[in-house]
Amino acid sequence: MASVVLSTGCIQCTSDSCYFFGFFGVAASIMFSNLGAAYGTGRGSVGLCSMGVMHPEMAMRNMLGIIMATVLGIYGLIISIVLSGQISDTTYCEYKAYAHLASGLSVGISCLGAGFAIGIASDVGVRAVGQQPRLYVAMVLILIFAEALALYGMIIAIVLSQK
Repeated sequence: MASVVLSTGCIQCTSDSCYFFGFFGVAASIMFSNLGAAYGTGRGSVGLCSMGVMHPEMAMRNMLGIIMATVLGIYGLIISIVLSGQISDTTYCEYKAYAHLASGLSVGISCLGAGFAIGIASDVGVRAVGQQPRLYVAMVLILIFAEALALYGMIIAIVLSQK
């Protein structure tokens, strides 16, 4: 088994397990990314609704965190499409399957973590901006740094999917 993992020469799959790992990478990328997007959107929406009760005129301005959380699902969708297009029954091998698994987990778990960060920062940040509008720029910077975590995972996922 170790010789299969370490070998970069692609020999056609000898069992169905390599297809399982490849398709699990596809599924993991979209599942974990959407979990992060859902959490970030939900948690950010709670903060926006809470702030909107006292300052409804600021609601549209403070939707940035919700939008950024929604983008996380798109990252997972892109990688899922790329990976599923590379799985074939004639030229697929264990090495590519493990690379696709790692690729899917890379973007999926990165987006999950970014979704947690965006959701919490958006919830607390929007409430703080409702009380002190000068905190808006600081909140936006924090959200950008949280989104960057997902971008790092997507970049690695693209690199791994091309192996």
